[in-house]
Formats: sequence, structure tokens, C-alpha cells
Amino acid sequence: MSSGRQRQGSESRYPGDQQSLRLRRVLSGASNQNSPQIDWGSTPGREDEGGDAVPPRDLRNLPLPMGLKRAARQVQQMSVPVVSSLGSWKHSKAKSLRKLRDGGRRFLSFFILWNKSMQQIAGNFGGGVQSYFLFLRFLVVLNFVSFLLIAGFVLIPSIVFRSVGTSLVNSTGPEACMLYDPNPQDLVVFYNFFLDLLSGTGFMEYSYLFYGYYNNTMVEDSNFSYNIPLAYLFTAVFYFAFCLMCIIARMGTAARVAVATGGSSVCNYSSIVFTGWDHGCLGDQATNLKQKNIHYRLQVDLEEERIKKKTAALTLSQKVLLYSLRVLMALVALGLIIAAFFGIFEATVFSQSRSGEEGSLGLVLEYLPSMVITAGNFVVPSLCDQIALIERYSPSTTVIVALLRSVFLRLVSLSVLLFTLWSQITCTGDINNGSCKLCKYNHDVYPCWETRVGQEMYKLALFDLLVTIALLVLVEFPRRMVVDNWSNKLAQWVGRQEFLVPPNVLGLVYGQTVVWTGALFCPLLPFINTIKFIILFYCKKITLFYNCRPAVKTFRSTTSTFFFLVVLLFGLGLATVVMIYSLANIHPSEGCGPFRSFSTMWAIVPASFYSLSMTTQDFLFFIGSQAFSIPLFVLSCVVMCYFIALASVYGKTVTLFRAQLKLEGRDKKFLVKQIEELSRQLQTPNNYAGAQAR
Repeated sequence: MSSGRQRQGSESRYPGDQQSLRLRRVLSGASNQNSPQIDWGSTPGREDEGGDAVPPRDLRNLPLPMGLKRAARQVQQMSVPVVSSLGSWKHSKAKSLRKLRDGGRRFLSFFILWNKSMQQIAGNFGGGVQSYFLFLRFLVVLNFVSFLLIAGFVLIPSIVFRSVGTSLVNSTGPEACMLYDPNPQDLVVFYNFFLDLLSGTGFMEYSYLFYGYYNNTMVEDSNFSYNIPLAYLFTAVFYFAFCLMCIIARMGTAARVAVATGGSSVCNYSSIVFTGWDHGCLGDQATNLKQKNIHYRLQVDLEEERIKKKTAALTLSQKVLLYSLRVLMALVALGLIIAAFFGIFEATVFSQSRSGEEGSLGLVLEYLPSMVITAGNFVVPSLCDQIALIERYSPSTTVIVALLRSVFLRLVSLSVLLFTLWSQITCTGDINNGSCKLCKYNHDVYPCWETRVGQEMYKLALFDLLVTIALLVLVEFPRRMVVDNWSNKLAQWVGRQEFLVPPNVLGLVYGQTVVWTGALFCPLLPFINTIKFIILFYCKKITLFYNCRPAVKTFRSTTSTFFFLVVLLFGLGLATVVMIYSLANIHPSEGCGPFRSFSTMWAIVPASFYSLSMTTQDFLFFIGSQAFSIPLFVLSCVVMCYFIALASVYGKTVTLFRAQLKLEGRDKKFLVKQIEELSRQLQTPNNYAGAQAR
């Protein structure tokens, strides 16, 4: 009875076992005929009838059990391949090229600036913080290459040809306008030496650092000629064009990454899961850093999706209240920015009106505009960051909004300083009246106005570095020591500082804009900025690892990297406007610089043009004529339309692929639900039958 009952229970528990067994036997017979057959005697490199080597079949793609695959691989490895001489040569050549390429990549990786530091930063603090340091590295390389350009075409020729060149044109202006004496002294006390080093006066002013020390000389020989003023002008123009090309090229790379992720967390999640791991990681440290980096990236995507869902669930009244709050906070931020502009204007006017003071008071007055600008750039963005928290944007949008406000403050504050200098140099644009009537610029206050503008930019760059070092030593390290060693509630509430990316990026953009603005008047400013950014990198790295904690709210680095470059492009645009206006409209100083004998800096170009041969002049005239420019414009329009159409087609294709991926995802979810329902339906009668058997 018991055996019969067990047999009956087993049949009721598994009603389809016998039928499924018969079906398996039928399928196994069919599979023996249709399954891929393995030639156990084949070799990995056997030849076909044509004599070419046939590659071995990939066992991973064959629908076979793991034991059979393992046995087949062992047999293939035991077999001796029979390869022709041509196939062996091709295989060895491909293998050698692959080894050479991998070796070259490993060799070049040693020359990548701060490569290991970037990996450590990305692993411990995420891609958002790493994007700041990558941006800083890009600016270091850009400034160093720019310095090589200026040194090769302006600095070294000026040093070599200073004593052998001849003046282009003798100045025909009034003698009073030619007076310029920076009073260089051979021996100075250390105190004055230190003041000159900080303010750019004295021995610093009478050096190749500033515009006024360069001569308007030209070297002519039977086989060689070199025009220093023309080289000075064209180098400055090409310097700006070179920086523009580098920024656009890097923006293209960042845009491709942003488009590849699609700006959505779904595509970015797929990219992280399927292509995020670096299989070249060696050692526990590199592996852990990569794991942390992927963790931060996934955390960013989840945070973005959470805020989007929360925003989409708001009612109409809640949305109206939120947008009203954002408008009010934007007006408050705008009021703070306008107040900072007014303070910068008043400080610059006061500093320039008392420029004759000496000693410590004179140094403070000279640095007064820099101090006010730095204070405004520190206080106002901090308040704007608190305002952005009230506005409740997503992390990436918060970064972009904070960057927009800060860049508006910093760039316009620099514009206020330049406008104040312009109004005093050109007598507010009225050069035919007052102090500007004699020399076409205010010679009494600015005998060499180009050097004075260069000194202002030099002081801004130097003061920015000094403030960064002072904050590191006097604020950030003491704060970390107090938080780590004291356990009271105030210290725990303050906590370790976070590394805020927006203000740090704006500091880099502001510093680079200062360099671009002053490069025409202080040619060695890119080299000074290279050293400054190298020091800044190590200061920020020390601060990050020793004084900062990981950010509570992270953000996506793909869109932020592109936006950093857009902001940098705004700074380049401001500096370009200053350069074009200085070249075309303001009269150069009569007593200093390479353009002292011309009405404008650009006047050297037509003067040099008419000294060329007639053949060269005709060729240049043809390039500038309508016969050349109109066909070139039409061709450019055709090429642009082609690429726009190509981009549109690619965009539609990408959109279709994304829609297809979404549909496939929905189908898979539907199938998973159906499988779950079927499994529950099968589980319920089985459990019921088992209960009856018991």
C-alpha cells in the first residue's frame, strides 16, 4: 500500500515526467543530427584548399555542454597545427604589431601628466571631482604650449636681435608723449625688491615680462629678415586662434561622450554596466579605485532619476510655487552680483587716483582692486550656492546654474575693471579733449598704458595664487585639525569641507581669462600661469585627500565637462574683444613698446603689406577679393549642409535605436512577468498535490 501510495503521489506530483522524458529522447536524437559536430582531429590552423589558414571555431559560441567544450579545447591544444609559411608569417606579423602597439601605449602612458593621480581622484571622489582636475591639466598643457609659441616667435628673437636690429619708423609725435622712464635701479634693498616682485614695478617693469620693454626693430639681411612688431602682433593673434581650436577640439570630444550617453541615466547606466570596467586594472589598489569610481557613477544616475520622478509627481500648485521661488531667488542673486560690480568700480577708481603712494600703503592701494574682486568672487558665489539649494534643482542642473551665476560675476567683474582702466586711459572715449588731446591717450597718468594693463593682470594672477595658498594653510588645515580632534557639537556640525566643483572651476576660468586678457600686454603671463596651475594642482590635491570628505550630492561629469569648456569659451570671447579693441582703436604709447611709431597696433599690417613684392601683394589681394571669397563661402555652405544632413540622419538613427531598446526592455519585462505568473500557477497545484499526498 505504501509503495502504491508513493507511486501515486509521485505521479500526481510530476504528471509530465514521462512525457517530458520521451520528448527529451526525441530531441536528443534530433540534436545529435543537427548540433554542430567537432572534428577532433582538426587543428587550430589547418589550411583550406586555397592554401589560406582557417581560423579555429570559437567554442564559446557553440551550444554544447561545458564538459564537451573543455574536452574539445584540450584536444585542439594537443594537436600540432599545420600552417603554411605565408600564414605563419601573417600570424607572426600581426602578433608583433599588436605587441608593438600595446607596448607603445604603455610607454606613452608614463608621459601622461598626473595619470595615477587622476585614477586615485576618480576612485575616491568620483568623476565629477575628477573632471575639475582633468580641466586643470588641460589648462596647464595649453598654457605651456602657448608659452613655447610666444617664446619661439617673440621672446627669443627679441633677445637675440635687440642690439643688431634697426628701428622701423622714428616716432613723429610730440616729445612730451615720448617720456617714459620706469627708473630701474641696479641695487635695491630687499624690501623694495619684494614690493617690485609683487606689484610688477621697478626691475620687473623694465624686463621682457611686459610690453614696454620690447623694441620696434627689424633685422634685414640679404637672405633673412625679421620684423619684431609684426611677429609680436601675429603671434598674439595666432595664440588666440590656437586656444580656440584646442577648446573646440576638446568640446567635440566631450560632446561625443555626452551624446553617447544620451544625457539620460538609462543609456549611461547601460554604458557603465557593459563597458565601464577596465580589464587592464592590475593589483588590488587599481581594482578598488575602479570599483569606487563605478559606484559613484551609478550613485549619480540614481540620484538624477529620483529627483526627476519627484519633480514629475508635483501638482500644478506645487509647480507654480516652485517656479515662483526660483524666480525670487534669481532676483536676489542678481542683486548681490550688481552690488559686487559697484564695489569693484569704486575700488578701481580709488586705487588709480592714488597710484603715486609708496611703501606698504602703495602696495595695498595697488592690490585694492584685486582684493575687492577676490572678496566678491568668494562671498557672492557662496551665497549663490545657498540660494541654489533653496531652488531644489537636480545635482547636475545645480552645478550648471551655480556656474552661470559665478561666471557672470567673475567675467563681468573683470570687465568692470577693464572698463575703468579704459575710461581713464582714453578719457572716457573723448581723446580730443582734456588730458588725451596731446597724445591721444592719457599720458600724464599712463605714460605706457599697455604695461600698466599688463601689471594689473599680473597682480590679479599672482594674488589669486597667494589667496589659494593662504586658504590652504590658514583655513583648511586648521579646520580639519579642529574637526578631527574636537568632539563637541559645533565641530561635528561644521565637519570636514566638501570639494565644491563649481567655484573651483570658475577659479580656473577666471584665472585663464585674466591670462588671455593680459597676454598682449604681458607676453610671459602664460608661463607664469603654467607654474601657477601646477602649484594649484598639488594644493588642491592635498586639500582633497587630507581636508575634504566625499560629496553628499554628486553629479554627472559628462555634461559638466562640456559645460566647463563652454564657460571657458566665454572667457576667451571676452579676452578676444579686449584684444581686438586694443589693436584697432586705442593709440599705442609713444615712448614704449614695439608699436610706438604707429597710430594703431594694426597699422603695422598694411605698412608691412606694401613692403612685399608685387606678386605676393597680388596673391593676397586675390585671396581677399570677391572672386575667391564668394566661391569659398558657397563651398563652405555646401559642406556645412552636408554635415548637418549627415548629423540629422545619424540623430534619427540613434533615436530609432533608443526606441527599439525601450521596446525590447518592455518585452523582456512582460516576459519576466509571464514567467513569474506561470511559475506561481505551477507551484500552487504542486503544493496542493503534495499536501494531499501527506
